[in-house]
Amino acid sequence: MADPSNISRRMSLSAIVQAIASYGPISRASVAKITGLSKQTVSEIVGNLEEEGWVRTVGQTEGHIGRRAVVYEIVPDAASVASVDLGGTKIRVAICDLTGAIVSELVETTDKAGGEAVVRQVVDLVNRAAAQVTSSPTPPRVAVIGVPGVPDPVTGQIKLAPNIPGIDSIDARGLWQQSLGIEVFVENDVNLAALGEHWLTKRGDKDDLIYVSIGTGIGAGLVVGGQLHRGSSGAAGEIGYLPFGADPFEDESLKVGALERVTATQAIKNGYAKATGKTLSVPDIFDAAATGDQAALTALDEIARQVARAMAALAAVMDPTCIVVGGSVGTRDELFGGVEKYISMCFPRAVQIEKSVLGNHAALAGGTSVALSRLHLSLFTEGLKGVEIAVPPPSIDTFKVGVA
Repeated sequence: MADPSNISRRMSLSAIVQAIASYGPISRASVAKITGLSKQTVSEIVGNLEEEGWVRTVGQTEGHIGRRAVVYEIVPDAASVASVDLGGTKIRVAICDLTGAIVSELVETTDKAGGEAVVRQVVDLVNRAAAQVTSSPTPPRVAVIGVPGVPDPVTGQIKLAPNIPGIDSIDARGLWQQSLGIEVFVENDVNLAALGEHWLTKRGDKDDLIYVSIGTGIGAGLVVGGQLHRGSSGAAGEIGYLPFGADPFEDESLKVGALERVTATQAIKNGYAKATGKTLSVPDIFDAAATGDQAALTALDEIARQVARAMAALAAVMDPTCIVVGGSVGTRDELFGGVEKYISMCFPRAVQIEKSVLGNHAALAGGTSVALSRLHLSLFTEGLKGVEIAVPPPSIDTFKVGVA
C-alpha cells in the first residue's frame, strides 16, 4: 500500500510547481494562498526546489506595506526538452528550456532514403542542436517528434506517411528512444500544430479548433473541448482521404488520398502543367500568378475551391469555433483569399478562418507543450497518477528567441 504521507507530499510538490510556473515571479505566501497549503509546507518544498536548482529568487515584492517578500520563478535552463518536426522535405529540431523558449534550432533537408536513415538523421540533429546550448550542457530530458503520418503506439511504426518511404515498416519510436536514451513521444505533426496554435497564440478561448495544414500533403488537427482528438486509431484528421475531389476508388487515392490529390503541392504542379505543358515548382507557380499568369491563377483557384469544400465538410461535422490554416501552401495569400471566398459560397453559416500565426513553428510549439508537460510530470509528481500540470505558454517572441 502506498504511503499516504508520500502521496500527500507529491501532490503538494506538484501544486507548488504549477503555481510557480504559472504565476512566477511569486512569493511563498502567494503560493500558499493559491494552493491552499500551509506556509510551512510551501517554505519547506520551495526551499528544497531552490536547493536542487529548479527555482530561484528573482527579487522581492514591491508596493506592500511592511516587510517585502522574496519572489521565486522556475529556472529556465535547469532542464531542456527537444521538439522535432519531421516533414517529407525538411526536418526542424528545437531545444527548448523550461519556459518554452527555443534555445537552439537546426533545419535540414529530409534524407530521401527514408526509413532508418531518417531515424538516424533525427537523432543526429537532436544531438547537434543540444550541443549548441551553452546555458544548459545536459542533454534534453524528453523528446516529442511530430511525424507526417499516424504513429502506431504498439509497433512504433508510422502509418499513412507516403512522403517518407520505409518509415511504416520499422519501430521508429523504439529506435529513437534507444538512440537518444530519453523518453520519446511520437505524434502526428498536424496534431502538434493544432496544439501549438491553441497553446501559444492565445486561442485558449477557442477550445473547439481545427488546424488544416496544406503543403506537401493536406491534414487536419482537431482540438475538441481544449483537448486533442486523435480518434480510436489515432487517424482523426487524415482529411486527405476524404472521398471527394478525385476518384476515391482509384489505387492512387488509396495510397495518398482522394482529397490530397487535388489540394496539395502535386495538384498545383499538375494543374499548371496540364494547362501549359510546362513543369514548374510551386513557388514559381505562385510567382507566375503574381504576374497575372492565367494558367497559374486558374490552377490556384481550383485548389482553393477544393480546400473550401473540405473545410465546409469539417465545419458541418465539427462546428468549430475557428479553422486555422497553415502549411507552406495554405498560408499563401493567393490561396487563402480563394478559400475564404469559396467557403462562403458553399456553406450556409459563417465559418471563422484564420491564418496560422506560428507558420513553420506551429508543430514545434505543440511538441514543446507536450514535452514540457511530460517533463514536469516526471520531475515533480514522481509517478503520481491522475495529476496534470498545464505548462503556461511563453510569448511568441520568447518562444522564437532562438529560431534558426
